[in-house]
Amino acid sequence: MAESKATLSIDGNVVTDLPILKGTAGFDVIDIRTLGSKGYFTYDPGFLATASCESAITFIDGGKGVLQHRGYAIDDLAKKADYLEVCYILLNGDAPTKSQYDAFKKIITNHTMVHEKLAHFFQGFLPDAHPMAMVCAVVGALSSFYHSDLDIDDQAQRTRSAHRLIAKMPTIAAMAYKYSIGQPFVYPRNDLSYAENFLHMMFSVPAEEYKVSPTIASAMDRIFTLHADHEQNASTSTVRLAGSSGANPYACIAAGVASLWGPAHGGANEACLTMLEEIGTLDRVDEYVAKAKDKSDSFRLMGFGHRVYKNFDPRATVMRETCHEVLSELGIKDPLLDVAMALEKVALEDPYFIEKKLYPNVDFYSGIILKAIGIPTSMFTVIFAMSRTVGWISHWDEMLSQPGQKIGRPRQKYTGEIDRKFIPLKDR
Repeated sequence: MAESKATLSIDGNVVTDLPILKGTAGFDVIDIRTLGSKGYFTYDPGFLATASCESAITFIDGGKGVLQHRGYAIDDLAKKADYLEVCYILLNGDAPTKSQYDAFKKIITNHTMVHEKLAHFFQGFLPDAHPMAMVCAVVGALSSFYHSDLDIDDQAQRTRSAHRLIAKMPTIAAMAYKYSIGQPFVYPRNDLSYAENFLHMMFSVPAEEYKVSPTIASAMDRIFTLHADHEQNASTSTVRLAGSSGANPYACIAAGVASLWGPAHGGANEACLTMLEEIGTLDRVDEYVAKAKDKSDSFRLMGFGHRVYKNFDPRATVMRETCHEVLSELGIKDPLLDVAMALEKVALEDPYFIEKKLYPNVDFYSGIILKAIGIPTSMFTVIFAMSRTVGWISHWDEMLSQPGQKIGRPRQKYTGEIDRKFIPLKDR
């Protein structure tokens, strides 16, 4: 309900009154839905000041470094819950009871297998195909296996689709990796946790047993949790826009995967590793720090600061602790990891970085962890997509549950030609 209003005046003439709506937190919003009938649209490239929807799933206050899922702080969830519990919260709105969690975990575990014919899809890809290309295609193809269970107006069918996607994404992601390196696919195991099972499918081979380290599994689970949802970002907005047309959930999630693949969105942790490779060795860290401080130099330190979080990334604190636990257990001697730790020290101690709040963000630490575990950079965004699937499907389901939803139809400021006379080709 509007508690106040904004009056739009143009050249001194009142055009209309616009209701100002309040949410439970964050900025108030000016309701401009009637503005088109007055002969005006708003112009907001990139939707930097436009609320595209109403949602009760995730709240971000970038200035204060706040990220909450259904009201639960992200650091609490990362430290006290596992990824599947976070999935339950995002989907259902509240933390589960023990019996609810056990039932949900059983459902997800029992859905991890994929149809055997789905494995044949991979044979159509070239061996050097990017894993994201494979995941995007295969996820979209899932709809062909569940064509009798795609009624988006049926809540039970929407819920089953959500469960299938959360369960099968790790299997599909691991299959994409195995295919890319020429190894046989590994079936999921129901006796393992969600994170353990993913690592098992990634790294085990028929020739020998693979033992999952509890520290590595815990780190993987936290990476999943810390990337589970992030409000109305580009890929989530893509899923919502695709879903507004009535598209099936698998097509919508495939659209989210495609959007996330863009280097401006999901490739941040991969960009961090590329930067570390460019720096190369410890003796060049000071040189590149100086370049980062030089406004006339185009070089930027990737993984420091965040577009949304103007103070600090609340996910980074937990990820930093996990990163050091992993590096300590593995004891890896890798020049790039040494460079990463040197950069972290500079960012946390150098007055320039402190003043500008250029602290290491979640992508910086997650990239280091994934590299240390042995996951290639080509799989980084795949893991991001796998983690974010629950956020995408939660927003998709929420949108379809809200009354009065319409197909998305952004407007434009037209700048092309107008009223041109067409001359037939024979007369030109």
